[in-house]
Amino acid sequence: MSPVLAGVLQLLALTGALALVHVPLGGYMARVYDSRRHLRVERWIYKGTGADPGTEMTWTAYLRAVLAFSVAGVLFLYLLQRLQGVLPGSLGFASVSPTQSFNTAVSFVTNTNWQSYYGEQTMGHVVQTAGLAVQNFVSAAVGMAVAIALVRGFARSRTGELGNFWADLVRGTVRILLPLAVLAALVLVACGGIQNFSGIHEVGQFMGGTQQWNGGAVASQEAIKELGTNGGGYFNANSAHPFENPTPFTNLFEIFLILVIPFSLTRTFGVLVGSVRQGYAILATMGVIWLGFTALMMATEFAHHGPALQAAGGAMEGKEVRFGVGASSIFAASTTLTSTGAVDSFHSSFTGLGGGLTMLGMMLGEIAPGGTGSGLYGMLIMAVIAVFLAGLMVGRTPEYLGKKIGAREMKLAACYILVTPALVLVFTAASMALPTPPHSMLNSGAHGFSEVLYAFTSAANNNGSAFAGLNANTDWFNVTTGFAMLLGRFLPMVFVLALAGSLAAQRPVPVTAGTLRTEKPLFTGLLVGAILIVTGLTYFPALALGPLAEGLA
Repeated sequence: MSPVLAGVLQLLALTGALALVHVPLGGYMARVYDSRRHLRVERWIYKGTGADPGTEMTWTAYLRAVLAFSVAGVLFLYLLQRLQGVLPGSLGFASVSPTQSFNTAVSFVTNTNWQSYYGEQTMGHVVQTAGLAVQNFVSAAVGMAVAIALVRGFARSRTGELGNFWADLVRGTVRILLPLAVLAALVLVACGGIQNFSGIHEVGQFMGGTQQWNGGAVASQEAIKELGTNGGGYFNANSAHPFENPTPFTNLFEIFLILVIPFSLTRTFGVLVGSVRQGYAILATMGVIWLGFTALMMATEFAHHGPALQAAGGAMEGKEVRFGVGASSIFAASTTLTSTGAVDSFHSSFTGLGGGLTMLGMMLGEIAPGGTGSGLYGMLIMAVIAVFLAGLMVGRTPEYLGKKIGAREMKLAACYILVTPALVLVFTAASMALPTPPHSMLNSGAHGFSEVLYAFTSAANNNGSAFAGLNANTDWFNVTTGFAMLLGRFLPMVFVLALAGSLAAQRPVPVTAGTLRTEKPLFTGLLVGAILIVTGLTYFPALALGPLAEGLA
């Protein structure tokens, strides 16, 4: 079988699997967030934390709860790393340095999971399980909770209440993420992923000799890292490591885990707003962009020239021979179009245009299908902008899901889409103007610039993947990427929740003959165009200096 055909068949199998679970999983999540019943274990959590799940919150109260919970998470994870040297199960590793502890704590709490360290040489069992793995669950649940709050803003009217953050957080963790992660971990263990708490030991190599590796609760962390679109690898090689990703089947399964909740949340959205066709319109938009990026990625990586690349079946540098070009391309497109950051190949080794596609996927705001929760609320923000643009074309007050999109709503949407470009471009420019980055860059010229641009694109968009050619474990990059992650995560949430509160307070607008039908293919096309033009062109000058210059050289 040719490598191209194998890649296409894997893409078809993945699409079919996502289609099979879309309706049942999306409907189940809608029932979870719309339920008035509390499980016994949930009541224990509420009692232990002092939270009242029955209290409705305004958008300001919801935001305060999100920020308070996240600040507590950053402090706890920071202290856990600083105390690692005296904790049991540290495997002899020293405490993590202050700047790296700050960067890592922020990274995992913001669902970014950017790593400027070697996981198997830095973090012991306690930090990995009690710190990083826990944040993999709750940071994803926070993103889902904010998305549901925005959906309630569209679904409710004449109220300022968006639900209860603590109830949404607990339900998302206990009823959705935890059961799915357990099932996924069992599949990974059955297929060869490791799950233990062993110390450092000798591992034989295929070509003779041995190498030292430590064990760990890898399969369980791998499951939630993909399912929650987190991306932090237990080992430095991430999902290219055979302990994390043993076979071509597990590779495809991990891509499925990355995409399944973000795609299924569109069904949840449709059910909660009372129109599943609206959910299908958002799903179609996400699907068109994802399939388009994946096809382009495969085309750039299979467009091999010269006898060496032809013999290898494509641009194989930096790719696992277990997976090949096709599966690596699907993984790269999926992980950068979501806020995952897991990698099964080195994006720095992709072709110039292929590396540019990984960056552009993040620059779109990671909305196709995007992160767990963050993809849905990012796409809904873009839908508001698309409706506004359509209203300008016909001279009519724009409406979306029965809510008027006025000056306040557009200001909030505009602020949302301007946050991450400002962070990416300002921090990249500052880094290139200082003498420090050239010493961190493995390459010079356009590719070296791409390494720095990719780093801040990944951090500000809460992705977490890296170009693999940049030494980011410096005080400058640890601090600046840390602030990029914080601002890139929580500033957009401020505007999302403010928009949700504004929409929930409105009276519903009746549908008339002049109302734009946002469940139709025409709107899907308009939304795709708005995403590519409004967000994609923002970064064009920066892309022209890096991956485009390299790809066209």
